[in-house]
Parts: sequence; C-alpha cells; structure tokens
Amino acid sequence: MSMFCFQCQETAGNAGCKVKGVCGKTDVVANLQDLLIFVTKGIAVWVEKGRSKGLFMDKETGRFMTRALFTTITNANFDEGMIMARIKEALGVRDVWQAKVLGSSQDCSCRLTTPECATWSADTDEKIRAKAAYVGVLTTGNEDVRSLRELITYGLKGLAAYAEHAAELGYEDLDIYDHVVNALTATVHELTADELVAMTLKTGEYAVKTLALLDKANTSTYGNPEVTTVNLGVRKNPAILISGHDLRDLEDLLEETKGSGVDVYTHSEMLPAHYYPKFKKYDHFVGNYGGSWWHQNDDFENFNGPILMTTNCIIPVKGTYLRRMFTTGAAGYPGAVHITDRPTSGRKDLAAIIALAKTCPSPKEIETGTIVGGFAHAQIMAVADKVVAAVKSGAIKRFVVMAGCDGRNKDREYFTDVAKALPKDAVILTAGCAKYRYNKLNLGDIGGIPRVLDAGQCNDSYSLAVIALKLKEAFGLDDINKLPISYDIAWYEQKAVAVLLALLFIGVKHIRLGPTLPAFLSPGVAKVLIEKFDIKPISDAPSDVKAIVAGV
Repeated sequence: MSMFCFQCQETAGNAGCKVKGVCGKTDVVANLQDLLIFVTKGIAVWVEKGRSKGLFMDKETGRFMTRALFTTITNANFDEGMIMARIKEALGVRDVWQAKVLGSSQDCSCRLTTPECATWSADTDEKIRAKAAYVGVLTTGNEDVRSLRELITYGLKGLAAYAEHAAELGYEDLDIYDHVVNALTATVHELTADELVAMTLKTGEYAVKTLALLDKANTSTYGNPEVTTVNLGVRKNPAILISGHDLRDLEDLLEETKGSGVDVYTHSEMLPAHYYPKFKKYDHFVGNYGGSWWHQNDDFENFNGPILMTTNCIIPVKGTYLRRMFTTGAAGYPGAVHITDRPTSGRKDLAAIIALAKTCPSPKEIETGTIVGGFAHAQIMAVADKVVAAVKSGAIKRFVVMAGCDGRNKDREYFTDVAKALPKDAVILTAGCAKYRYNKLNLGDIGGIPRVLDAGQCNDSYSLAVIALKLKEAFGLDDINKLPISYDIAWYEQKAVAVLLALLFIGVKHIRLGPTLPAFLSPGVAKVLIEKFDIKPISDAPSDVKAIVAGV
C-alpha cells in the first residue's frame, strides 16, 4: 500500500484508505501529514523532558503544535507544499527545544530514552518524502495499542482545532497545551492498555475544557447566541461566501467589506455565525447559502463569487470555481490562493478576494425562505422554566441529541428518517453540520418550542452538554443518564472524536454512533467502550426510534 489512513468515517471499506484518501488527499499528502504528526510528537518529547530542567510550555510552542495537529484533520489541507513547509518548521521548533534541554554540552542521559521522532532529521525534500512513507499508524504492531494511540491522537486533533479558534480570539490556556504534550508523548512511550485508556478519558476531560474555553471566547467576543431567523435567498450584489468554522476570519471579512458593495454569505458550519449579536450590525451580512460541506461542488459553482475556506471541510474541486477559491489558517488546497495569517494586531489582508468579488456576477439563487437557530445554552436556560414545565406536563417526552457531522454516504439518510419518524412530543437538540439532514424539514413546535433546536457549530455540542447538566440540576437528578435524553450522534472527522470523548468524560452513556463505528477502534477497544459506556452502532430508523422513545 502507498498510504494508510482510517481517521474518518468514510474511510475505504470502513477499514482504511491504502492508495488515495476517500477525502481526496493523495498518498504523498497523507504520508506527509503522518510525518508532521511524527515530528510534532518529537516536539512533545523534548517539552516533556524540559520540565525536569525547569523548562515549561510557552504559548508559541502550544500554538504551533495545535496548528500542526489541525493541519492534518480530515479535509483541511491538501497542499503538499504547505505541509512540507510545516514539517520543516516543526523540525526547527523541535530542535530549539532539544537544544534548550541538552544545553551547551549536548550530553544528557535523557538521550538514552529518546524516541526516533525526537531525533530524526532531514536536510532535503527527498529525504522528508522518503521518511514520510514509514511513520504512519501501522508502525504500531499491537492492534489494541494502535487503536488507543490513534483514538488519543484523533481526539487531540479535534481539541487542537477548537483550541486554535479560541486562540485566534485571544483565549489560550497553557494547561491545555500541556495536555497536548502529555497525550502525544503517551502515544510514543510503551504504556499499558489501561494507561492508554486513562489518557483517552483525560483527553475527554481536556476536550471539555477546550470546548468551554472556545465557548467563552466566542460569547465574550460576539455575545451569547440568540434565536435568529436566517435568510436562505440571495440579493443582486456581488458577494463572498465564507465556509469552515473560524469566527475571527468572518469578522475580518465583514469589517474589510463594509461599504464595498460586496455582500457576505455563510456556508455549512458558518451558518451559526448569524446567531451572534455582534454580527447582526453588518447590513451586508445577508444569509446562508447552500447546505453542508459535501454539497460544495454544486454550491460553490452556483455561487459565482469568491469562496473563503477558513478550515475544513474542503472536498476535491470539480468545476470552474478553483480560480475563485481562497484558503486561510490551517486550510490549504493546490491552486487556491492562501491568505496568510493576520499580524499581531490588525486583520488579515483580504484585498485580493474583495477585488475579485467585485468582478463576479451575483450568486445564483438556489433556494428561498428562512431557517431558525441560536438555541445555545444561554438561550435555552433563559427559558428553562418553560422547558421543564413542558417535560413535567408531558408535552415534551423526549429530547434527542442528533449532533455531529454530515457526510456523503447514502446511509446518512438514516438521520433524516429518524427526524421524520420521531413522535411529535420529541425535541431534537442539534449542533454541527449533521443538522442539514433535517433542519429544513417542517417539524413544527411544541407550545412555541421548535422541535429542532440548533445550538450552532460542532463545537457548540458543548452547549448541549451544558443544557443536559443544567436540566439534571433542574429535575434534581443525581445522574445525567436519568434525563429523558437520548443520544443519536453522527460522526465524520476528528472534531467529532473530541466531542465524543468529552461526552464520555462527563458521564454520558448509551450513545448511538453512526453511520458506522470508527474503523480505528479495534475489536478489543470497541468492547471496552461498549461495556463501560454502552456505545452502540445505529441500526435502522424505525428500530432506533422505537428504542429512543422507550429510553433504551
């Protein structure tokens, strides 16, 4: 095989991509991403060793490590040159830490226990490419150890994405960066399976901390999301479409396009930006265009104007829109213009994308109407009395958390079928792009409470956890699993893994997970999760709805 990757739900045969990624990445890119993780683990090793010498994590190193992890997340970066440059930068960061730890003598007993990821180096691109083919996940021979190491790594990738979004808004926590070091080094040391399981749950704990930090960053900067009606139609002005997840990039774009005659629309996971009060002051912030990430070939082609990809999810470009596509942050795609990071103070240079927008036709209208969202934890808790009363009266009998990711496979129609089949006294709590499977259905309301409550982006799954914990208090329960809440989660990539680990850490059990259980879970590790947390694969919609209604 020329590569091996099984980190996403759509991996080939639910076993692993061996020639080219189903996501579209080449074997060269896949291997380089493996090498970037390998060298980043080497950085972690030297940071860990530095603690005994009074050397501790700094924000610059933490930011670099999280960006490196983020770069390898599914559908974020397909650009070989960008990943190669990041590997070289990682080698430089690692070597600085090595020099600090070893000191001027370069003679230290810690060399005796230093893994290859902390010492390997190369001085040419050819040597880097050659090494990249031999550092992937299959280098761990024991299937269960490999599974646990990758579960930790993928949880860290998701955590890193959220940590970067928070950092872009000025919110960082060195304790989170220290956990990244601890968890990465756990994947290179010879730990027992029990020790790796403990580190997996510890990563869930830090996923909660990171999600809480990002929630604080977003709400402190842009206000608490509020119930908002979002337009789905278009205007006649030239426009820019922004996709991904990064709210700071959206703010830069809205500021730079003020008074320019260029409208701004959101796509996919940027839809929830409309719920934040601060963004409502921009009269050229028009609405949402299209559906979830995997529709982008059609959506981007029809949009006519430039597209700014701030994070994942990028898919291989078909059509003519590549000349109108820009990337920024951890995202990258061959042939797309990459907008560099913003200076320490100020905004990103978006002049090129704005100039192009002014030369393009207005978007083609693909739908009309509106969509409602903004039901994050502050909004829900503001009407908690109403919600509790509806439950106590029997008007609401069940909450169903259907958060997570959307995807291309036909079997994801299951989530649409579940939404349609749930009884009218059930309310769906959602976050992430999974909502596009049912958020445009007319499912009605219960006493004025919509039956689909959209909390926001995938990171706003934190809001759903907060809501559950607050409802547990409101009902005077001692266990979150005694609430009338069922979990029917759709997963696709590593941010969903971080969210899953966060839910497990706070004690949520009986989660249905689909469309398939992760390929990176070995039978032994899957057995542990099933026995300890009652994680179960989805079945068919009628059977699962019957079980959900029964609370099992």
